[in-house]
Amino acid sequence: MRLALYEPDIAGNVGTLIRTAACFGVVVDLIEPMGFPYSDRALARSAMDYADRAEVVRHADWDAFRAAMRGRIVLATTLGALPLPEVRFRADDVILLGSEGAGVPAAVHDAADIRVRVPMRAGVRSLNVAITGGILMAEARRQTGWAQIAG
Repeated sequence: MRLALYEPDIAGNVGTLIRTAACFGVVVDLIEPMGFPYSDRALARSAMDYADRAEVVRHADWDAFRAAMRGRIVLATTLGALPLPEVRFRADDVILLGSEGAGVPAAVHDAADIRVRVPMRAGVRSLNVAITGGILMAEARRQTGWAQIAG
């Protein structure tokens, strides 16, 4: 299982997702360009001492990421066709999150194998990207097995 962040804008969210992925045993793919200089210092507060326990792979752009990926791309989007409870995750899925400010462009949205939304009450716009990532990783692990991360 992998978690991909498409051109993330906020270092704190990236750090939080790296920490969460380290806890869940999920590889993190960062698709550049990012909206901040990637450095240990930029992530230190949110990733804390978990950054060295996570596997992070950087990709120069969307095309480089696509060339390296195997498995289905599961895009989290407010325009998603499937509510999260209807999604059946696989162990080799790549959960894709868009940038905080712009989401993903239409071509990336269209390239997703599955588009999923986290159900929310009416009248609210969206969840924070790091919270959404945590919800999706937890549900994907619940379905595919927590035993893969025990140890």
